[in-house]
Amino acid sequence: MALTGRAALLAALGSLPVGIWEPSWTGILAVNAPLAVACACDFALAAPVRRLGLTRSGDSSVRLGDTADVTLTITNPSRRTLRAHLRDAWPPSSWLPGTETTASRHRLTVPAGERRRLTTRLRPTRRGDRQADRVTIRSYGPLGLFSRQGAHKAPWTVRVLPPFTSRKHLPSKLARLRELDGRTSVLTRGEGTEFDSLREYVPGDDTRSIDWRATARQSAVAVRTWRPERDRHILLVLDTGRTSAGRVGDAPRLDASMDAALLLAALASRAGDRVDLLAYDRKTRALVQGRTAGDLLPSLVNAMATLEPELVETDARGLTATALRTSPRRSLIVLLSTLDAAPIEEGLLPVLSQLTQRHTVLLASVADPHITEMATARGDVDAVYEAAAAAQAQSERHRMAEQLRRHGVTVVDATPDDLAPALADAYLALKAAGRL
Repeated sequence: MALTGRAALLAALGSLPVGIWEPSWTGILAVNAPLAVACACDFALAAPVRRLGLTRSGDSSVRLGDTADVTLTITNPSRRTLRAHLRDAWPPSSWLPGTETTASRHRLTVPAGERRRLTTRLRPTRRGDRQADRVTIRSYGPLGLFSRQGAHKAPWTVRVLPPFTSRKHLPSKLARLRELDGRTSVLTRGEGTEFDSLREYVPGDDTRSIDWRATARQSAVAVRTWRPERDRHILLVLDTGRTSAGRVGDAPRLDASMDAALLLAALASRAGDRVDLLAYDRKTRALVQGRTAGDLLPSLVNAMATLEPELVETDARGLTATALRTSPRRSLIVLLSTLDAAPIEEGLLPVLSQLTQRHTVLLASVADPHITEMATARGDVDAVYEAAAAAQAQSERHRMAEQLRRHGVTVVDATPDDLAPALADAYLALKAAGRL
């Protein structure tokens, strides 16, 4: 078999005759001198690494589950051609498992005085900021016998935003909102409704809506119709304490709460309501206030991107005080937290009256679908014990929910896939009942 390139050179150099006598320094030098000269020449012709110029461009944000392309521009200012292997290092969570090697390693050739662009495609598996590490370059000579290696810093940050998977429910919720918002008039008047128009009475209408003065001016009974008020204030409160770190399926509870908060924010902003966000455990982790409807969702996803559950018990008194300072006027406070017994009984219930006296309070909690599966399990002793434990856990959550409802709190308890639409439905129900 014929050999080419570096293999042929090494084979030719290795085939020089060597006697069976005791080797001398002269003999060793005679045999290895050609190889040493070839290696020295190859090393000398390898382009220097330290003088290379590296700059980045490309995507600076991406939704979780999507791909981001970051372009690395390599400028070769030397007089030698750069033949190199390059590794563009990023945190392990920047790629799907098993794809890092192929995605981060490149081969390139840059003639003297020119530049080339390489694109590294990221597909992050976690929210937050992903910062580029060092770029390692190994420059080879023409024969590939020797190389120069060095590393460069080329800073770049890609912010991984929440995926907002519940966006698919938004059209149906907006259709329901349009029914409430004067296009199909609300026939019952509540605390949060305003006068819309008059129409003729039909059997089944609430007699409290009859306008007697208008009726006196015409031959038919006139009924007032009402529509939900706009410009109401909604405060989304994300509990980022230890209970939000519990994993349900492949993601922590906090991620499901964020998704539900985003759907509610998008819906409420279309309804003309003002939406703020507070993330809290023992201190404020994020606060978004005073955003316009067009700027609301970008501000929320940007603030949520870097949030992580904190392994501390949430300070319910501090959370309540911060929420009251953030919402001095009557508001809908949506608390995305837990229904576990200890945090509710020892933390929230003692201070809940401070919120319910001034505001309408809605608590949304992420339920574990595995508990429901366990509750229906039968067949052997282990399955029966699992079913009993699941039934006990469900009973405890129902008891906590009933306690909160007795204090005037609307409770939404749903699995991660159902939490966002269920929370949106609860908001629309409060609007339809005139409680906002």
